[in-house]
Amino acid sequence: MTREQAIEHAQAHFDSGAFQIRLAELVAIPSESQNPERADALVRYLEQGLLPLLEEIGFACRILTQAPARGPFLYAERIEDPARQTILGYGHGDTVRGQDSQWSDGLSPWELTERDGKLYGRGTVDNKGQHAINLAAMRAVIAQRGRLGFNAKFLIETGEELGSPGLRELCAAHRALFRADALIASDGPRLSLSRPTIFLGARGAFPIDLWIDAREGARHSGNYGGLLANPGIELAHAIACITGPKGEIRIPEWTPGEIPASVRKALADIEVTQDPGGPALDPWWGEPDLSMAEKVYGWSSFDILAFLCGDPAAPVNAIPPRAWARGQLRFVVGVDPDGVLPALRRHLDAHGFERVRIDKARDEVFPATRLDPEDPWVAFAAGSMRRTTGAAPAILPNLGGSLPNDAFADILSLPTIWIPHSYPGCSQHAPDEHMPVSIAREGLALMAGLYWDIGEMDGPPAALT
Repeated sequence: MTREQAIEHAQAHFDSGAFQIRLAELVAIPSESQNPERADALVRYLEQGLLPLLEEIGFACRILTQAPARGPFLYAERIEDPARQTILGYGHGDTVRGQDSQWSDGLSPWELTERDGKLYGRGTVDNKGQHAINLAAMRAVIAQRGRLGFNAKFLIETGEELGSPGLRELCAAHRALFRADALIASDGPRLSLSRPTIFLGARGAFPIDLWIDAREGARHSGNYGGLLANPGIELAHAIACITGPKGEIRIPEWTPGEIPASVRKALADIEVTQDPGGPALDPWWGEPDLSMAEKVYGWSSFDILAFLCGDPAAPVNAIPPRAWARGQLRFVVGVDPDGVLPALRRHLDAHGFERVRIDKARDEVFPATRLDPEDPWVAFAAGSMRRTTGAAPAILPNLGGSLPNDAFADILSLPTIWIPHSYPGCSQHAPDEHMPVSIAREGLALMAGLYWDIGEMDGPPAALT
């Protein structure tokens, strides 16, 4: 049996419709972690959806719980030889809310539908379809080789869309159970629809509330205009001092200061372009003298997500008593999250905005992580993918967005390799979420080839040619 036969087996699994049948069963479970009424669906997804799939290919499974997580975790392992490499996989079985009424005619979040070369359904890319591809690829290797050739572990959570509460505590409590040589997992989007991608970590995310409570009650703008400070204007000016007029961050502690040479090298051949059907990009926005790729994958960015002053739906002739805004700092390795708020406080005070109050918003803070692009696992994975497709994959030092990679990189001290089976235009978190058929089929080939190559390793990873 050969590598090529394993890849053919994985793709035949898709061509026969068997993959779609399994994915349809997973999509049909409405595992919305943001909806308290769906708590039973989180359990059902693990116990009735995934557990049978894993047991069919020789995994021993167990359900774990860990405060403060609301939902359970599924841990599975297949130990073939303790002397061989051990790979930890990860996925999440929860989804955002289905938004049932907002999908296009003939589509439903809880029913897999193939249309125009796309597989529609909630979770098709975030994240049910992605870990389903990896499991199907393992199945193909086992079918052809009779074994994986390495030890495999999987951890599936059900709270990622809530910020992964309990995941870090679980990893800290079960370090020995999750011990592995590397994490190889799939989530997030590729660089583009047509280019397979590896990313090695994620930007961090720090949500910030800024507000001014000027006084109790609104006051007539004719009687008091010019006499009372307007908190909306004050807060707008305070926000304006955080970045320049083109979005460049003016708080030095919020940026890495410089981009490491290995990161610049990895990003040198990365071209960030407009996604099909996506918005036109603004190349003039952001840090000057950086490429588009460096801006989103090598640097920090700050955005205002919401601003509230008065009643936008029914404004009246009155000076509002309060103004509030939600900001978000996306940051890379080299920025200390514990220093984000103190640096902002100093900056606002230095610019005369002592009245602006700040605090961390209620959302989770995601730390920034990044595996060195020159790590041997990167070269190994990239070489395997190149063997499969005939072209070099894009290597992103980190995802532009955030995910709980710190649980694996920092707590478990693992090299982290992420191979996404999605693309930026997938409508993740929106109605009509979908996975292109081309990506699903290619993802099965990529992962079958990679798992086959790992099974042939006799020692530490080395670049494949």
